[in-house]
Amino acid sequence: MAEKYWNRYWKERPTRRRFLGGAVATGAGAAGLALVGCGDDDDDDNGGGGGLATATPGADATATPSDPFAGAKRGGTYRTTWTGDPPTIDPYGNLSFLTKGFAAYPYSRLFKYNSGPGVKQSDLQPVGDLAESAEASPDGLVWTMKLNPAAKFHNVAPVNGRAVTSDDVKFSWGRATAETNTNRAQVSFVDKVEYPDASTVKFTLKAPNAAFLDVLADANILWIMPTEAEGGFDPTKQAIGSGPWMLESYTPSVSLKFAKNPAWHFNGFPLMDRVEGAIIPEYANRIAQFQAGNTEVEGITAEDIVNIKKSMPGINLYGEVSQLLSFVFFDPDPASPWAKDPRVKQAVSMAIDRAGLMDLGYNVNKLKAEGLAVSERWNNLIPAGMERYWLDPRSAEQGESKKFFEYNVAEAKALLSAAGFADGFSAPYQYTANRYGATFNAIAEAHISFLNDIGIKTSTEVQDYASKYITQTFVGNFKGIAFGYQTPFPEAGNYPNRMFTDNPSNHSKIVDPELAELAAKQQRELDPAKRKEIFFEIQRKNAEKMHYIPSNAGAGTGWTGYQGWVKNIDIQTVPGAYSGATEEMPFIWLDKA
Repeated sequence: MAEKYWNRYWKERPTRRRFLGGAVATGAGAAGLALVGCGDDDDDDNGGGGGLATATPGADATATPSDPFAGAKRGGTYRTTWTGDPPTIDPYGNLSFLTKGFAAYPYSRLFKYNSGPGVKQSDLQPVGDLAESAEASPDGLVWTMKLNPAAKFHNVAPVNGRAVTSDDVKFSWGRATAETNTNRAQVSFVDKVEYPDASTVKFTLKAPNAAFLDVLADANILWIMPTEAEGGFDPTKQAIGSGPWMLESYTPSVSLKFAKNPAWHFNGFPLMDRVEGAIIPEYANRIAQFQAGNTEVEGITAEDIVNIKKSMPGINLYGEVSQLLSFVFFDPDPASPWAKDPRVKQAVSMAIDRAGLMDLGYNVNKLKAEGLAVSERWNNLIPAGMERYWLDPRSAEQGESKKFFEYNVAEAKALLSAAGFADGFSAPYQYTANRYGATFNAIAEAHISFLNDIGIKTSTEVQDYASKYITQTFVGNFKGIAFGYQTPFPEAGNYPNRMFTDNPSNHSKIVDPELAELAAKQQRELDPAKRKEIFFEIQRKNAEKMHYIPSNAGAGTGWTGYQGWVKNIDIQTVPGAYSGATEEMPFIWLDKA
């Protein structure tokens, strides 16, 4: 049963983006703008099978016609930027995207995604990282995994290059499921984990789970650390894993530096020798460093795309719609206006000009006029970049709750009045700035006007990311109204599981038995078409009361610029995920004179 399910599951998985090769036909203002980009339409390519074979090549490049690395130049330093310091470098110490992004450098997972040359995002699926094989029982409840005997930890004291064993998986699973780890609810469907010998790990599930391998590949959840992290070294100060990069130095507010792991279990990679990440919170400074040729890669706002391309003729641009959900959420105080009457949240949703936000954040109209393929999809509770389970909130399938996505200030005021707030009310409005970039900041600020327009008088607090937003507001410890990003999960089930269950990161502490049951039901459903309909129902039900109000930061086409000498930029992993240091960087190379 399990084998048939996985084969059907991957075959039916649709694409999330397309590549635009060479020069794109454009308007007069952007003639010759060469892109590797994404549109907002599907193609009909099917995914591959569900086995563990990886598309990542495994040996030093040899000059054969089919070898995508035949012309690769080894060596060099990849210079990038970070928007801020990770709150901690311990992968189990914080929910921050900066912490998870850091973890992908030194640590491995049991599974990763099969990114590689020619692998479309439509074909991305979990494949073995530390797991060399995985065998499921006929009923899909028991999964037995064998560890890759070539996998070794970094040759750094006190671990000293020893082999990865099931004891390390046991230790890491303990950290992932500890009471102090707010992500533990993401694996609550696992009944038990056993470790029969040094190379074997056996998972027993409470019920067949359609998301199991995706969850193990999720860069939010299970990073494999050596047992020596318990007393042998301090994981908040030192990072020792079995991943592609070894931490060389971390100077807070200055830089993170990594050297390649010469004994990585994907033989022959990384291609580059080092990665250096300068910590630069300000977008203007980051883009100036990129324009000066001091960095290899940088995120670029849609407003700057055309002008930067004109000023940097050799630049390559990559565009994609991430699996990134932004949302307005509310404190769980039962005495608050939004807890007293759902019409308050419905009114807030109808006060948001989502089409205007797409133009504000992603320059949609101008880029379309220049002939560029840009997405105009809107986020629902499942983000617009996750097309497989995303429900278009403007479609007939959204049902009656479609109206709450419409921009209608008059109706929003009427809803507030009917809820007993004809004169509006006062509320704090909070978000964090800089860590998420200029597009997020602009959209976050725009919400202030939307709230004010319907009579909600805001006192704005721009919070420090590490000390307050991610540690307090994000986990529901706040008063008033907040705006932020949800973690870009690679598996859609994690969105309702986090937002409607007893997950410690249920941001508004929503208690809705119907949605909690739907969140559990989608994991048990093995038929892809039926599972899709459950996700559609979750999105409809959330919108009926607007427990969480989807907004459009993250919904548009995001752009990354690469210097012309950076090769293999078409190797991409799950949009918006944190695993690029494992699934992309090792296979990039530099062609500098």
